[in-house]
Amino acid sequence: MSTSTKSKSTSSTKKTNQTATTKMAKKSEQMKYEVAEEFGVKLGATATARDNGKVGGEITRRLVKLAQGKTEENENK
Repeated sequence: MSTSTKSKSTSSTKKTNQTATTKMAKKSEQMKYEVAEEFGVKLGATATARDNGKVGGEITRRLVKLAQGKTEENENK
């Protein structure tokens, strides 16, 4: 592989990773506000550490459940 081809490939991969990271950040932010709304927590400087912890804990539970489901899907293939 030539240097220019390798450079283009690396550049393309980097852009794809940046796009994926941006999408995940947006989804994560969206999930945070959805969970906060479900729990009746108003996020911001006035939110208590306990309320923020509840939101963060629920997000973690959901992400773990999602990952476990994906792992089970892959094992069944």
